[in-house]
Amino acid sequence: QWTSSTDADTALASSTVVDETAFLVDFLPVIRRRLTRTGFVIDHIQYFSNALKPWIARREKLGQFVIRRDPRDLSRVWVLDPDSGGGYVEVPYRTMSHPAVTAWEHRAAVVRLREQGRASIDEHALFAMIEQMRQIATSAQRYTKRARRNRTRRSHLSSITTPPDTQSPPELGPGTDDVPVPIFDDIEEW
Repeated sequence: QWTSSTDADTALASSTVVDETAFLVDFLPVIRRRLTRTGFVIDHIQYFSNALKPWIARREKLGQFVIRRDPRDLSRVWVLDPDSGGGYVEVPYRTMSHPAVTAWEHRAAVVRLREQGRASIDEHALFAMIEQMRQIATSAQRYTKRARRNRTRRSHLSSITTPPDTQSPPELGPGTDDVPVPIFDDIEEW
């Protein structure tokens, strides 16, 4: 049976999302894990909440849980409630002091730990590596900004004419492979 577009639009407009969080959680990737006495362990990270306590006693009977995790923020997961059948329980990190990380950061930290020869990865080493990677990125950003400022400050020096044999090469920061950018005197504007 065919319906007119106005009937379909009316039906679509009348169906609204009641719980926005549950709606968004339904679209997150699914992971299946068994519940342990200390919560869930997903990719070397432990998750626990007091809401899990009623299930811990009967964890053997419950089997694997459906868990959803946002790859943009691994600081919490949503566990499908086996008793209600449709609701989710939000479960944070077991160690609340750990920072929120992305799945990309997590994978990069695991790769770097493996490159260092680690056979087994624990949660403490994982978050220490993530912190180290973040510090490297922050210092690189600061150095890049500083290098740009210094180049801008020295740009007026190109207008001063000095003999070519007495010109010194532009300063580069320690440990950089930067090539000095040539200054163009003749720039065509459109």
